[in-house]
Amino acid sequence: ICRSPLAELLLRDRLGRDRLAGRDLRVHSAGTHGLVGAPMTDRAQQLARESGADAEQAAAHRARLLTEALLDDADLILTMTAEQRDHAVHLLPRRLHRIFPVREFARLARTLTDDQVRALADAAGTDPRIRLSAVAEGIGRRRGGVSPHREDEDVIDPYRRSFSVYQQSAAQLLPALDEVERVIRATVA
Repeated sequence: ICRSPLAELLLRDRLGRDRLAGRDLRVHSAGTHGLVGAPMTDRAQQLARESGADAEQAAAHRARLLTEALLDDADLILTMTAEQRDHAVHLLPRRLHRIFPVREFARLARTLTDDQVRALADAAGTDPRIRLSAVAEGIGRRRGGVSPHREDEDVIDPYRRSFSVYQQSAAQLLPALDEVERVIRATVA
């Protein structure tokens, strides 16, 4: 109800612009624990609006629980923490190389140029979903298996905390989303 829906709304908005608007890109969020059906917190909605997300979409968001079916249908799974990644891997171990804490994904992706990302995608063919899966798995191989927990790569959970903590959480999340957007654009554009 805080970080994940903020990431969902912002990434969906960014990928919905310009020439990617016609692509079948789906961006969803889900939580690893309770609060199913709950709206985004008011502070998360405020940050979403301030960051350019649609106010109506932010107000309409309702939390849902992460399930095996959601994981199985996803080409790239981004979590806010290593603990959430571990939870997702436990639910569907065969998706290990497609599941990342968002900041870890960004760190690993920064080691690849757009041309290298496109080369990974091109080797997989023309289907956008298969291309994104191949890129995600290629980036996953860069970590050399299950990476150790790096607390500095977790996005702070601002739930029930001050607005300044929400802002700090967003300051950690937004640069990682920039990198996610870059990789997706290089993959499917």
